[in-house]
Amino acid sequence: MSSRRKIILKELGLLPLWRIKSENLQNTIVSADSSRQEDQCEKRPASDISNNTRRQQILHMDWDQLKAEVAHCTACALSQSRTQAVFGIGDENADWLCVGEGPGAREDVTGEPFVGPAGKLLDNMLSAIGLQRGNNVYIANIVKCRPPNNRNPEVHETMQCEPFLARQIELIKPKIIIALGKIAAQNLVKCDDKISNLRGTLHHYSGIPLIVTYHPAYLLRALPDKAKAWEDLLFAKDIMRSIK
Repeated sequence: MSSRRKIILKELGLLPLWRIKSENLQNTIVSADSSRQEDQCEKRPASDISNNTRRQQILHMDWDQLKAEVAHCTACALSQSRTQAVFGIGDENADWLCVGEGPGAREDVTGEPFVGPAGKLLDNMLSAIGLQRGNNVYIANIVKCRPPNNRNPEVHETMQCEPFLARQIELIKPKIIIALGKIAAQNLVKCDDKISNLRGTLHHYSGIPLIVTYHPAYLLRALPDKAKAWEDLLFAKDIMRSIK
């Protein structure tokens, strides 16, 4: 600013005001920048932090801790309508892991996965390839609580249960995983493909071979697809032979 302009502004009584405004503007800018930085920090959802912490805690639990955590879990709304959580059942050192979708009405009452007609069919499927429930086989589900009216579990529900199943798999260390049905397959393979596209292909979950087949409850309604399920089981058995 020229000296003549300074003199004119001073005589008009504007120079101090000019400076004050400039200083206030500077302070406003600084304040706005600080607020913007604070806003950016606040925009990180607290739920993301808490969910990550929860997941890390679950992934370090032993069997007893994990079972207790599942039994008392209230992480999603499914806990409000359940009779009890359905943890899983079988040989905790099994080579074979079967993963279904979620508990049904009978499972919700008994606390055991795959009971009733679908459970009997699963037992028959296992028997056909020389296996039986509880002997070198573990059975679990994607979600541990029954969805109302046996609807498909929603994404946020499967996300809350995902660490439980991940920890079960780490503890069991199965040699092969059988995904029973579309929901189980899509969650384990991490894709939205149809089950018809996922069958007949060797997938992997954390380096573990994974085979996709139909859910036993579906097979009770679609008898012709039992032959396809038999092909899937034979495929799984061939994969297992190649591992040993």
